[in-house]
Amino acid sequence: MTAIEISGRTYKYEARVGSRLLDQAGPTIAEVLRRHRCALICDTNIAPIFSERVLRSLTSAKFQATLITIPAGEESKSLEQVAAICDEMIDAGLDRQSFVIGLGGGVIGDISGFVAAIFQRGIPHVQIPTTLLAMVDSSIGGKSGVNTSAGKNLLGAIHQPSLVIDDVDLLQTLPPRELRQGFAEIIKHAIIADAAMFQELDGLKPSSLLGKQLAPLVKRNIEIKAGIVAKDEREETGARAILNFGHTIGHAIERAGNYKMLGHGDAISLGMMAAADISMKRAGLPKKERDAIVDLLRRFELPTKLPNEFSREQIFDAVTHDKKFESGAVRFVVTPKIGSAFLSSDVTLEDIREAINALGDNNR
Repeated sequence: MTAIEISGRTYKYEARVGSRLLDQAGPTIAEVLRRHRCALICDTNIAPIFSERVLRSLTSAKFQATLITIPAGEESKSLEQVAAICDEMIDAGLDRQSFVIGLGGGVIGDISGFVAAIFQRGIPHVQIPTTLLAMVDSSIGGKSGVNTSAGKNLLGAIHQPSLVIDDVDLLQTLPPRELRQGFAEIIKHAIIADAAMFQELDGLKPSSLLGKQLAPLVKRNIEIKAGIVAKDEREETGARAILNFGHTIGHAIERAGNYKMLGHGDAISLGMMAAADISMKRAGLPKKERDAIVDLLRRFELPTKLPNEFSREQIFDAVTHDKKFESGAVRFVVTPKIGSAFLSSDVTLEDIREAINALGDNNR
């Protein structure tokens, strides 16, 4: 087990990465939190597989845990579901001295973090991610939130966790489709902040990264994201915005598919394709580096062509509702070279439209 200290101006916590950590979750949490009651939030996919193990461990550490199970899927990221969870916590007698555990992927991390941020005006949050995507991305940084009809994650709060427990053994249960969602964010981190990792990934096959071999990669990506977040916890200076590389168009693709047609990482892969094209035009990204990005996405079996059933116009309309646009101004993350990124105000809506339309070209 490796403990990674994550800290910023107003927070400090650990992410613990290793094997056989799930059955020790209770004692591990007891090292950090001196509270006795908690809500364990998971979805209908995860609850039958992992919840009993966590509940046993919590009981062994003298915690009183209430299991709250919600429907699996992006549709659960709603204010209605948040209210239902809070009502269930109140009915169970949880109060300001309680805490919340999110056991699951990114949806559970987002919604459990939001619940923790608002319940009794804020209680501690523990993340136990069960997907590679959540381990390397959404569990780090404190962002939480829910969707509205106008877009993704438009309502939320920044509420840093008290602890993150990453048991890489859980990743062995994931099908290849789920693993590649996480690899999309790993590739993103390499593009924006770690050229050396990009080169290392370029020499690997996804099948070679299984089990314990994933632990060092998870650790490295946590350190990358934590370092960026520490510079700009609340997205006030723009430093944290580089984490949105590929996300402006990626989120729009997710919305156009009603969050059902593509996984998050698949949509972000297409968003990075578009962002790389825009970067050639507006940031001077060399074509050979743009092509290297495309090749790496394909190596990890991520999509580089938008399915024909997607409406380009719906995607473009969704882009204009993105919360990363302030006062109507376009703020778009570009990369001038692999290993670096910045937030540009030079990108136009026409640039974005052209990049979206080009996603249908399979010969690029």
